[in-house]
Amino acid sequence: MVGCSGFSSGISRDTFKPYVPEVVQGNFISKEQRQLLRPGMSRVQVREILGTPLVASLFHADRWDYAFSIQRQGVAPQNFRLAVHFKGDVLERVEGEDMPSESEFASRLIKPRAVGKLPPLQASEEDLKKFTVTRTPAPATPPSVALPRTYPPLEPAAR
Repeated sequence: MVGCSGFSSGISRDTFKPYVPEVVQGNFISKEQRQLLRPGMSRVQVREILGTPLVASLFHADRWDYAFSIQRQGVAPQNFRLAVHFKGDVLERVEGEDMPSESEFASRLIKPRAVGKLPPLQASEEDLKKFTVTRTPAPATPPSVALPRTYPPLEPAAR
């Protein structure tokens, strides 16, 4: 413990954090996918658009539930729910919250960074003169290298 006491100078509590894995559960349904759903579609058509439902209960055979959640370190958790109701094998109605588009969802997953002062991205004439490169001219003709007339065999001689 005494050896680590001098280690704390200049290090904050947030320096050493445990790794928290990203937890993704369910099917992400985008705004574009939800807009494709129309009453009167078959179950097969709905499954092609939304994928396999997370919950398809035997007690509620006419209802499919889609839930999605993601927890990522440094970003607020995202939770979305959608319920699809059928009458027989035909889509009757869709319930749920407004879904984000794919680009909106992707932007929610990015941790905002604090940007400090950026250096100027222009070089003055003096700065450019510091980096002038003198080039040596290449020789006009490459030196000739004599190639051997014969090469050793690729396979050993048969005995």
